[in-house]
Formats: sequence, structure tokens, C-alpha cells
Amino acid sequence: MKLENNKLIEIVGGSTISGTVLNSVNKLIESIMDVGRSLGTAIRMIYSKRSC
Repeated sequence: MKLENNKLIEIVGGSTISGTVLNSVNKLIESIMDVGRSLGTAIRMIYSKRSC
């Protein structure tokens, strides 16, 4: 079955963000936040001259 050019223009799809992409972005943000927390804790411990 062949589609005419008018029908081809009406086809919509593939423009939504999938759950896998959102999950990956979420994990990336969590990883960046964890690194920031660790770095902040290390800097705070250096300046206060304390250790666990």
C-alpha cells in the first residue's frame, strides 16, 4: 500500500521522551548531586580540621 504525500504529512510519531531517557537523566542528576555532597563534606572537613 502506497501513501500519498498528503497522508505522509499527517504522520506523527517519535517525538515523545521515553521512560528510559528520563530514567537515565534522573540517575545522572543523582550522581552529580552525590559527587557534590561528597565534595562539600570533604571541603568542610578540611576547613574544620576534623575527621570521622
